[in-house]
Amino acid sequence: MTDSLGYRRKFAVVAPSTNTSVQPEFDAMRPRGVTNHFGRVHIPNDPIRNDDDFNQLMVNIRSELLRAIDRVMTCEPDYLVMGMSSETFWDGLEGSIALKQRIENHAGVKVAMGSDACQAALRRYPGVKRLGVITPYMPVGDDQVRRFLCDCGFEVVRLKGLKCASPVAIAHVSERQLRDAIVEVDGDDVDAVLQVGTNLAMARLAAIAEFWLDKPVLAINTATYWWALRQNGIEDRMDGFGSLLAEH
Repeated sequence: MTDSLGYRRKFAVVAPSTNTSVQPEFDAMRPRGVTNHFGRVHIPNDPIRNDDDFNQLMVNIRSELLRAIDRVMTCEPDYLVMGMSSETFWDGLEGSIALKQRIENHAGVKVAMGSDACQAALRRYPGVKRLGVITPYMPVGDDQVRRFLCDCGFEVVRLKGLKCASPVAIAHVSERQLRDAIVEVDGDDVDAVLQVGTNLAMARLAAIAEFWLDKPVLAINTATYWWALRQNGIEDRMDGFGSLLAEH
């Protein structure tokens, strides 16, 4: 029988337990007949002061990821969405492909990942090659994002790592701070601005910035949810989240 509310698609979403941005942003982009069902990857809100702390955060995520997937899969979703991004960029394009295969084999359904979504979204804009990138990460995480994008044929002209002090603190970055970061990484030598890190709440701001800068400004939550919809044959257009959801 078809789910009464999720009669078009029922999405399972996994996100860190500390993430308070991805769920409201995904829900704001949800078309009628699609439902989002969150499973939480249990991690502590430990301080992040340096690369070693960030690497420990990744260890914490990896140790709990499959258990979180197992829990949310009991609602029998049609599709799985990764509401977390750092792990999807790790070890470049090759690592991303391997992670996707491992998750799909484990879950038994197809998965949308932030890494795939970002490159797919960027390719919707002809001529986009040179990027300004914003992350909430420490340098070790920034290096993984840069490596993935370069593997995909893009050039990272400037990257701003916000070095957020804890997983929860990522969601405390204000739109003014994100605005300043956009200005910092933008320039005449940049074709598009890309923000990664699903706990940075930038979906609304990206659409505003895109209008003023007259170039693509892509927030990873928008890109990931757009990719999940399009991969499931859902072509609904939506205003308020930038050109990606409105036009592609």
